[in-house]
Amino acid sequence: MATGEDRSWRIWYQSFTDPGVDAPYFGRLTSRIEGLADPGFEVVVHGMTPGDRHLHRLSELRCSMQAVRNAIAAQEEGYDAFVIGHFQEPGLAEARAAVDIPVIGLGESTMLHACTLGRKIALVTISPVFVPYHEEQIVRHGLQQRVIAVRAVDAEVADFNRAFTEPELYRRMKEEFSQQLRPLLELGVDVVIPAGGYPMLLFAGERSFGLGGAVVLDGLPVAVMAAETAVRLRRLNGTGASRAPGSALPSEPALREFLDAM
Repeated sequence: MATGEDRSWRIWYQSFTDPGVDAPYFGRLTSRIEGLADPGFEVVVHGMTPGDRHLHRLSELRCSMQAVRNAIAAQEEGYDAFVIGHFQEPGLAEARAAVDIPVIGLGESTMLHACTLGRKIALVTISPVFVPYHEEQIVRHGLQQRVIAVRAVDAEVADFNRAFTEPELYRRMKEEFSQQLRPLLELGVDVVIPAGGYPMLLFAGERSFGLGGAVVLDGLPVAVMAAETAVRLRRLNGTGASRAPGSALPSEPALREFLDAM
């Protein structure tokens, strides 16, 4: 890591979408993420081809391997942090064990910040397919007593892409999302997280978006600012990921074997 105060600290933001196929979303995501960077930081949004479009565990696995490979590439190219910008964040633990730069997960950072805003948290995901994925994710992060519910809208990726430019479709999707919030209020939920980059970006223009006093949390700025904080802490006192035996950096042969398999 360079020490010059005049340099820009670079963050690699890894989307799981295809910049070509998902152009309406990817272009807006890039503009939004880049605009969140504090002075002295540059956030570069990267996609992957093919993207994660099939809503299946095999697609999640494939994309997780690409994400880990890209985290390694980010470190080699001199980036200072890496963000997995897919809420389910497959490959998060493996990426952290593969590189020495900070690795931030969109889902983990958003849920942890939500714990500072309210006692009971819920997720609303973009498809019923992802409900068990998120339930497993919640357990993995040890947040079962805080993230108490996962609900889903039933929308296609194409719907989100169109809703960015079609006001009537946007209104309908916002209403469907709000309908998922109402039963959560009866459970005493304080914070609702749109579990995915698509709904986070779609509703980003809603100032103080909420219902019945519950907060709807946009995780995109949370993840970017968490990455910036991780870089600052590393510069300040060397704070980084645990390197206990289960999280140790790979040996050179182990790293080579992984990259060769890709």
